[in-house]
Amino acid sequence: MSDGAQNSQPILQATSVTKRFGGLIAVGDLDLAIMPCQIASVIGPNGAGKTTFFNCISGFYAPEEGEIRFLGHPIQGLRPDQITGRGIARTFQNIHLFAGMTVLENVLVGIHANLSSTPVGALLRLPHNAHEEDLALAKAYELLEFVELAEVGDYLATNLPYGSQRRLEIARALASDPTLLLLDEPTAGMNPQETETTMHFIRRLRDERDLTILLIEHDMHLVMSISDQVTVLDYGRKISEGTPEQVQQDPLVIEAYLGAPADEAVSGFLDD
Repeated sequence: MSDGAQNSQPILQATSVTKRFGGLIAVGDLDLAIMPCQIASVIGPNGAGKTTFFNCISGFYAPEEGEIRFLGHPIQGLRPDQITGRGIARTFQNIHLFAGMTVLENVLVGIHANLSSTPVGALLRLPHNAHEEDLALAKAYELLEFVELAEVGDYLATNLPYGSQRRLEIARALASDPTLLLLDEPTAGMNPQETETTMHFIRRLRDERDLTILLIEHDMHLVMSISDQVTVLDYGRKISEGTPEQVQQDPLVIEAYLGAPADEAVSGFLDD
């Protein structure tokens, strides 16, 4: 990460964000700041509030308290499509693809949301519409090339191997030209080799496409290997934040994960 990125303003800043479901506080008084071109991770035990926080950022939930600012502007309360239009894209823990569409068509869906063509113009193949469609097709192929799926563009999405489906979902997210990419458990269900490949791919996303990446992940080896910053949640509240090295040594983190005092469990956590 460059010195310029380190010295600039946060691309995403959450201040005192709170989300409740009835009497349950899913996210409580959460502060988080992510700098441009960082790879930042949010970790914590199951039920810690990680995906709820993602849903607040991406517009699926509106927090009852606090503020979320993206590129200096508040975004809490906006619809998901409005937030996507401002430059935030996401993937989901459970893959959300159009299984009956081809690989290429799945990416084109992500691109078409940003096109100005009208149904009538597309039907009549007006020059402006035709030009936009040609650009969309070229962009879709470029994205498939980037995620190494160009050779299977005419395959049905449902017929891809699991790891390839994950990359296709990321390609579709990239189709909206995001500045910030939210990845919700990108290696869930993967074997060790697939996880290692995904780890290098996430680095490429940041380095080659100048993306800021915020991810939820349970694989501690991946988190500690690629993250510039790690935030740890437990019962909806932040209990630790810092570099991977700092977080690994935090007794509160070790106890939250292993349910045992730090001096009894530290070696097991660090070897995870």
